[in-house]
Amino acid sequence: MSLALPSYAWFGRKKDKALEKELQGKGYAGTLPNIKPEPSQTKVSTPIFESQEGFNDPAELKPVPKDNPAFIDIIQKKDKTSEYVKDANNMIPILEKLYDCIEDNESLQLFATKANVLTMNIDYIYNKYNGKPESYYESFKKLQEVNRYTKSIATLRREAVVYQKYLAYSESGSIYNPENISQQLEYLKEEINSAILLLKEEE
Repeated sequence: MSLALPSYAWFGRKKDKALEKELQGKGYAGTLPNIKPEPSQTKVSTPIFESQEGFNDPAELKPVPKDNPAFIDIIQKKDKTSEYVKDANNMIPILEKLYDCIEDNESLQLFATKANVLTMNIDYIYNKYNGKPESYYESFKKLQEVNRYTKSIATLRREAVVYQKYLAYSESGSIYNPENISQQLEYLKEEINSAILLLKEEE
């Protein structure tokens, strides 16, 4: 007994195969997943490390490793201020004391003492940083100018005490007269003030 499919059934299968071939690799074919949300479950996390008995006991705590470079450099953080800036900042109060000495018209002895302290400290900075990158800083150059001028004025004032009475009426004695020395001291004050401002800018 033979069964024959109706012609429209054969044509339908052929059409389905042709459509399936045309759509092959395009779109999605298959069963869609079940996207119905599942009830959430509370997860319990367990500690990675086991608790240690006596953790909060001060007697059980290890001392801070102050000798360990990692602690010093990373934990405590090194002071990033350069050594030059620290040395230069130490000059500010010394410069201010000499400035006040001139402003208050203190004695030659006090001026000479404070001028000597200043020149010794500037000489130290010069010897330490000359030829290094810091020697190109404006503050470094200004300190050297102040140093030269301070030495010159200190010498002038000492010589004036000795020579002024002998050279008072000669042309060479004019550099030792009080008016000239006062002018030179005013100029030194301006230089000191300029140096202080430059140093404070580099703090």
